[in-house]
Amino acid sequence: MSGGLGFAIDRGGTFTDVIVFKPNSEVEVLKVLSVDPANYTDAPTEAIRQVLEREGGKKIPRGVALPTDSISWIRMGTTVATNALLERKGERIGLLITKGFKDLLFIGNQARPKIFDFNIQIPEVLYEDVVEVDERVLILEQTKELLDENAQIETTINGLQIVVEKKVDELELKEKLGELKEKGVKSVAILFLHSFIYPNHEKEAGDIAKKFGFDYVSLSHQVMPMIKVVPRGFTVCADAYLTPKIMEYLDGFKAGFSDISSVRVNFMQSDGGLCEMDKFRGSRAILSGPAGGVVGIASTAYKASDKKPVIGFDMGGTSTDVCRYSGYLEHVMETTTAGITIQAPQLDIRTVAAGGGSRLFFRDGLLIVGPESASAHPGPVCYRKNGYLTVTDANLVLGRIIPEYFPKIFGPNADEELDKDASYKAMAEITERINRFMESTTHQKFSVEEVALGFLAVANEEMCRPIRTLTQSRGFNPSEHVLACFGGAGGQHACAVAKVLGISQVRIHKYASLLSAYGIALADVVDESQTPAQVVYEEENFPKLYSQFMDLRSKSLAGLKTQGFTESQIETKYFMHMRYEKTDTAIMISCDIGKSEDLASFRDEFRTTYRREFGFVLEDRNIIIDDVRIRTRGKSGCHVEKTIKQAAEDQRQAVLKSVSSVYFENLKFVETGVYLLEEMLAGQIINGPALLIDKNSTIVIEPSSTVTITEHGNVELQIGNDVEKDLTTEVDPIRLAIFSNRFMSIAEQMGRILQRTAISTNIKERLDFSCALFNPEGGLIANAPHIPVHLGGMQYTVKFQIDHRGIENIKEGDVYLANHPTAGGCHLPDFTVITPVFFKGHKTPVFFVANRGHHADIGGLVPGSMPPNAHHIDQEGASFISFKLVDEGVFQEQRLIDALKAPGKVPGCSAARNISDNIADLNAQIAANRKGIQLVTSLIEEYSLDVVHAYMQHIQNTAELCVREMLKKVGRKVLEKTGKSQLSGEDFMDDGTVIKLTVDIDSEEGTAIFDFTGTGPESYSSCNAPRAVTMSAVTYCLRCLVEKDIPLNNGCLAPIQIKIPEGTLLSPSETAPVVAGNVLTSQRLCDVIFKTFDIVAASQGCMNNLVFGDETCGYYETIAGGAGAGNGFHGRSGVHTHMTNTRITDPEILENRFPVILREWKLRDGSGGSGKWEGGDGVVRQLEFTRKLTLSLLTERRAFQPYGLHGGQPGQRGLNLLKRGGRAVNIGSKASFEIQKGDILCIETPGGGGYGAPENS
Repeated sequence: MSGGLGFAIDRGGTFTDVIVFKPNSEVEVLKVLSVDPANYTDAPTEAIRQVLEREGGKKIPRGVALPTDSISWIRMGTTVATNALLERKGERIGLLITKGFKDLLFIGNQARPKIFDFNIQIPEVLYEDVVEVDERVLILEQTKELLDENAQIETTINGLQIVVEKKVDELELKEKLGELKEKGVKSVAILFLHSFIYPNHEKEAGDIAKKFGFDYVSLSHQVMPMIKVVPRGFTVCADAYLTPKIMEYLDGFKAGFSDISSVRVNFMQSDGGLCEMDKFRGSRAILSGPAGGVVGIASTAYKASDKKPVIGFDMGGTSTDVCRYSGYLEHVMETTTAGITIQAPQLDIRTVAAGGGSRLFFRDGLLIVGPESASAHPGPVCYRKNGYLTVTDANLVLGRIIPEYFPKIFGPNADEELDKDASYKAMAEITERINRFMESTTHQKFSVEEVALGFLAVANEEMCRPIRTLTQSRGFNPSEHVLACFGGAGGQHACAVAKVLGISQVRIHKYASLLSAYGIALADVVDESQTPAQVVYEEENFPKLYSQFMDLRSKSLAGLKTQGFTESQIETKYFMHMRYEKTDTAIMISCDIGKSEDLASFRDEFRTTYRREFGFVLEDRNIIIDDVRIRTRGKSGCHVEKTIKQAAEDQRQAVLKSVSSVYFENLKFVETGVYLLEEMLAGQIINGPALLIDKNSTIVIEPSSTVTITEHGNVELQIGNDVEKDLTTEVDPIRLAIFSNRFMSIAEQMGRILQRTAISTNIKERLDFSCALFNPEGGLIANAPHIPVHLGGMQYTVKFQIDHRGIENIKEGDVYLANHPTAGGCHLPDFTVITPVFFKGHKTPVFFVANRGHHADIGGLVPGSMPPNAHHIDQEGASFISFKLVDEGVFQEQRLIDALKAPGKVPGCSAARNISDNIADLNAQIAANRKGIQLVTSLIEEYSLDVVHAYMQHIQNTAELCVREMLKKVGRKVLEKTGKSQLSGEDFMDDGTVIKLTVDIDSEEGTAIFDFTGTGPESYSSCNAPRAVTMSAVTYCLRCLVEKDIPLNNGCLAPIQIKIPEGTLLSPSETAPVVAGNVLTSQRLCDVIFKTFDIVAASQGCMNNLVFGDETCGYYETIAGGAGAGNGFHGRSGVHTHMTNTRITDPEILENRFPVILREWKLRDGSGGSGKWEGGDGVVRQLEFTRKLTLSLLTERRAFQPYGLHGGQPGQRGLNLLKRGGRAVNIGSKASFEIQKGDILCIETPGGGGYGAPENS
């Protein structure tokens, strides 16, 4: 520090925050606009220029290279990479990828982000051109039965063996690279299958590309040597896309100085560590700015003395970031930013689109905050630029922001203060709209201030959701944390957010408004490296693992020593990514090691962590080490915390600067003391209500809360609980929005617990599950938007149990299992687990929680329990109508095992093939419900049962109102067009069975009758759809037709009467097989409903179900296709549509764990229907099998094409081909057979229909 000035800089989206550390130990802070082209080209350089000018007392003109003789170090976090990714302004890149996989990253995981949107929006890929390279390596263990004696077998970097099937063709690659170069592509990303363990081919291709003179070449195995080619592919593309822009920025930055080589310059990475300027890379830079804030709270808010964990709460203009710190930085290996999955060590930071600039809306009786933002331009209404009503305006209306203490940078000349009158006027307008709406219901009227406060309450609830995710869903209680607030808007919401979470203590650093910059100053230089292991955790592998750790450490030490660190300044942490065999979620475990025997400690730490996060351990499973990783830290943080003047005994009560009128709940406007943080003395106390203001932010101290100033000038807030809950049961739009959030949050958190605690790929990776909350009668209250085919249908399972058992016979501690269609099931592999919620003083359940998850195998005719050839439901596996899984707290394991073995008594059938997995997943489902019960009970304790029940009904009424309004609108439109408010439509299954629908709409009442009379008879095949499936399809379609974000619950179906004739495809007999009805007929139901409403062309109309396995393994996947086009948009290609949204297994996982080679996985070009708006293309998926297995295929749209609308052409039919011995045979839409070694299955999925006549027709 003594050598000169030190600069810690956080270049944010709006402001660049700078903290200057001076040789005399003084600290200066300043902010400059990040973008001000009229005055300067680079904000950090400008800030340094201003400081050097002041410190040197000599003018330095802008544009002149800055002298560096007085600068010791510069540390920076920057949004350069993030902004380039968000705005898609990176370098022009080309992707080199293994032949057969050109569309791998376009398809991604095949899931759509918003399940109810017709116009499916998925961020575009980063590359502009793709080159397929004819190279291939295979996993020896899974392919050895296929090989001949000439096979080239090589050993990988982790000791496994692979087969080099095809080497890189150098001449062909040079020709293709030449074409890329001619197109103006400047950067290249290279992604080959299995390169994370066998990088030779990527290195060869990289060397050739470098010789061609591309500006930058990025190799996926160097960027992140981890299994899963899709996230690794996104990461290498991000690196190739962003790093040239970072290098361009760094060149410009260096050019701003006379000699930057004499200054130590470091940049903050996403993992919370600094790196040398020349090593700063795009894939490690995404969270550069927010990472500084996490380091800041870790260094300033966490106290080693009490070890109380900290929740970081960084509220900015457009979003809020939250994190957790409990003595060490928590990392994740995979996150998604701007639609791009980044696979790299990153701090675990959760973001919600609610900040000071979040816009405020009133829709359908609900107050809504965000996700839209007013941004910096035009900004909030108060910015005087014709902006939008925002959270900032609400704070201004309530007196929580005082214009005279805010910078005067607004208006046309940027010299006026905030316009409070304009904010009040805009808030009054929305208040008038709310009061008009309320006149028709409760006649309740709200004041402008009540509405403003209501919007803040909704915003606070939104911001608490990611905090609950970070804590409750991982087994931590948020109330046992300290809340550390920072960011420009954090202090205004600190007390309120703490109260919502039950937190009693808040810490706000004196540099809270620029804590990211402060954290960057406190950070250490870090070197991260890892290598794949892929071995069983056992003692005989310890020497090899230890050797891998030591190799990584020696390279890291050498790198840090070149930066001037001595060995005593360097600290190394050792990590293993560990998981149980046959599971997919690896967790990061760290232990100290000095010799290979010390690796034994990882097992206990893994089991302890696994039990805490998931609730159980798997005693009889091997532990797999996926990767070993080290984090080497060169300690270099500038830990400077100056003490401030101590208050004398008679100065303990802080001195008022002024008094202002501030609005608080239940108190209305209160004369409130205003204090300036810069004038405070250590030990001084402020009792709320009060405002504590510094240059860059305001802290709102609510009544009954108390502030104490620490010896370093920081703020400690003790939260009082002064506000009693309003326990009235009448609807009000403020609490309606809060309860809507809380109910949905309960279902979402249940889902996170289920995903984390399940062991099967179907639930944990493919996300084939749903969780929901139900009223005492079994009606749906909230269903997290997981799998559409489960929506609405689960309530019939809950209602059946209530009717079947009798509500008085359902006891606390009981858990029920059902999957049979007569009990509201959709098909047998989907197990529904139902738990009653009891509350003190009530003898019957006050709520129910339930979840439905797809089990990999439950017995029956074929492995995977999806038999295309079943003709009786007993052939589809184990069935449960009302099975008591837990009887008053006792798990009925033996009875369950007997039931899962029962299918073995059916001729030609097997018992469930992996009962231990069924039991493990059922335990996970029970655990998810247990979490739901905790959260529901907590909500009741907070508000009372009467209030929670009342708002349960109010939210259902809101959903009903939205559906009624949609039906009135449609009914009037149809009446005007045709003279009657009746709609009709039909479509056909591949066997010719018709599904017919007539919808009669009462456009005055907003009701409708969905009549399926005319639908064909029950099928001999398994395409029969239980009534619950039809209910789910109708619920899903209604939610899509509403076209706005409404609560999804029983209210959606309240205005609907559904008529299904008995004995039809949609209401089959009790013994009819139904497995395909859930996965195929459900899709056709959606096509029929949307055709009837004339809204969107048909999507692929299929889930393309593939199941294969034997007694040792089982695998199930559903395959994407084309989405239908609509008026104003093209259909998305290669995506799941309508009733499913499951992910597909990553190709490297597939080939590592199953006896199969994925030969091709690409879009089926031209398969979408043409039109003014074109249908999306289906996909081509070719699998070669390496040994004999039983295979089952359930598909549709192989006979009838997905329809187009309004002159749009239909999409192409799907096609299933078996390639064997030089022949290609069409095996039809449904088949089950023994697939042989060397057979290739080619599945071509249907395209979506087009919309509107083609413009050239």
